[in-house]
Amino acid sequence: MRTLVIALLIAALSACGANGVVGAGGEERPSVSSTPATSSPVPSPSVPLSSAAPGEPTPGEATPAAEPTSCPNGTLIPAVEIPAVHADPVQIPEAKVAGVTIPAATIPGVDIPAQRVPAQCTEIKPAPGGCLGAASIPETSIPAVEIPAVEIPGASAGGLEVDPVRADAVRADAVRAEAVSTPEVCQRKPQGSSGVVPFVIRPFIIRPFIIRPFVIRRFIIRPEKCNDKGECIPSVEVPAVEAPAVEVPAVEIPSAELKSYEIGESEVLEGEDSIAYSLNADVLFDFDSADIKPAAATALKRIVQQIHRKSADGSTIQIDGHTDDKGATAYNVELSQRRAQAVLDWLATKGGLDRARLKATGYGETKPVRPNTTDAGRAKNRRVVISTPTS
Repeated sequence: MRTLVIALLIAALSACGANGVVGAGGEERPSVSSTPATSSPVPSPSVPLSSAAPGEPTPGEATPAAEPTSCPNGTLIPAVEIPAVHADPVQIPEAKVAGVTIPAATIPGVDIPAQRVPAQCTEIKPAPGGCLGAASIPETSIPAVEIPAVEIPGASAGGLEVDPVRADAVRADAVRAEAVSTPEVCQRKPQGSSGVVPFVIRPFIIRPFIIRPFVIRRFIIRPEKCNDKGECIPSVEVPAVEAPAVEVPAVEIPSAELKSYEIGESEVLEGEDSIAYSLNADVLFDFDSADIKPAAATALKRIVQQIHRKSADGSTIQIDGHTDDKGATAYNVELSQRRAQAVLDWLATKGGLDRARLKATGYGETKPVRPNTTDAGRAKNRRVVISTPTS
């Protein structure tokens, strides 16, 4: 009766189809308890994809770069840990049928090392005022996994024969997500001394999620077969083995925008992590002078209010002086330095900013923003720029 039940079970399993399933469910059956084996006449070795320990390179591969723990110019993408897969060996005990000994055997287990999708960084490159830095998300991949084939050997003794039973290897291939990026974008200023600087947008970018489906090698069973003396070739069962599904979430860098503004006596250049105020020197100073005009107080007070609201706590506030190319180069550097220092002194004494945070630099004519070929261009180059990191 027992033999009939097992035979019916085998027939039902055969009607179910394939040896292995990718991305389908399965119930794991327990292994058969038995005495330790002494031989293995039909080996079916378990061969993992890599014998390297987690985090170590496979022999022949290049050593991977160290994983980041922080990202100065972006966001940390966490690592994804993929657990190891283990299944115990199955022992087939020795049996005697009609005076013939069927030796014990061991069906190898499965050991697939843990895998890892390493941590990464998104990046937004630093950019000058009036620009949004290039953004990028690196490529990534989930490594392949394979569960090796297995076979329960057949046996023959005393006129009894049982056929071998096999489950083929199953595999999930590697899955890759391409890198994505978008270039730096900058606002374009009108040619004249006034006008509107249009807004610019750096579009959002996204690296989509990827998933490696789970794989399962089905369980297999070799039925028991007995003669009329009650001597039996024992049944053997190898449980199902499953490698779980793995998902790497989507990664996104949001869009960013620089708002439009009108050029006049002062300009505001706001980047992702800094803000700069460019003041026309003719508004601040008389010709060839480094004394701040009383009328300039309104513009300077407005800038101080913005700095209080937007600057990072304790950050440096840079004051840079610039001139056109009229006059001697050395004199222009000296004049621009005096003008930058005059603004620094005003911000400390009348604007209430901490002098320790203020730094003045004179560049003279070395950093023009317009060609010095027209009066309008030279007027734009005569300027003082106050800049600071934002919170």
